[in-house]
Amino acid sequence: MSLPPLETVRANGRAIACRAAGEGPPLVLLHGIGSGSASWEAQLDGLAGRYRAIAWDAPGYGGSDPLPGDSPLCSAYGDAVADLLDGLGLARVHLLGHSLGGLIAASFAARHPGRLVSLTLSDAAAGYLKSSEELRVGRLEARIGAMTTLGPAEVARRRAREVLSPGAPDEIYEKVFAVQSRVRPDGYVQAARMLHGSDIFPDAAAIRAPALVMYGSEDRVTPEAIGRDIAAAIPGARYLTLPGLGHASYVEGPDAFNAALTGFLDGLA
Repeated sequence: MSLPPLETVRANGRAIACRAAGEGPPLVLLHGIGSGSASWEAQLDGLAGRYRAIAWDAPGYGGSDPLPGDSPLCSAYGDAVADLLDGLGLARVHLLGHSLGGLIAASFAARHPGRLVSLTLSDAAAGYLKSSEELRVGRLEARIGAMTTLGPAEVARRRAREVLSPGAPDEIYEKVFAVQSRVRPDGYVQAARMLHGSDIFPDAAAIRAPALVMYGSEDRVTPEAIGRDIAAAIPGARYLTLPGLGHASYVEGPDAFNAALTGFLDGLA
């Protein structure tokens, strides 16, 4: 298994970095708040025989320029996905968003429906906009404070186990830690503010593309109850449980994850 190199496109005046592998229908992969394009190694490798798999670095992550302002909206991230497609010359794609990437994918789906062939949300975050102000602000301040005072490596050391099931092997922990420890604080802080000021449900209700929602049964970050509510809000969406997997389901159980995804996509064909 080898990780494709980063390539950079320019669109709307900004650089957007991504990794791509394979030939076929384009499948764009959006990572979560503590991650990056390198986390999709098993999908870039395992799906390349059937799809052109493209994993981005979100704005402010990896090789991608940040969005303007201190607190960009989720819609700005969704529009950045459209910018990536423009830069790559892609009209319509299959889109997969994980965790924070699920929020972004839903925003893109609601705002750019003509560019979507299908949508998959895995262990998607719902956003904290509807939470109490005390909870929302407290969590945001704690998240930003940890990143700015401890730095990415220490945050990753404390956080990596939380996104895995209790029984995940050490080698999977090391994969998650390696990616989390390279997160850029500026992009992370912007994304944290977006997460805590967003609500996926209005966008979910506007989605009309074929949709799959799947969550690990051992997800302790975004439990399955959240996933079932999101799936119920998307007209016609299918819900699927990934048994025994935690929040970083695509890293922890890539074979099961890839099989579930390709089963859904093959069904569309």
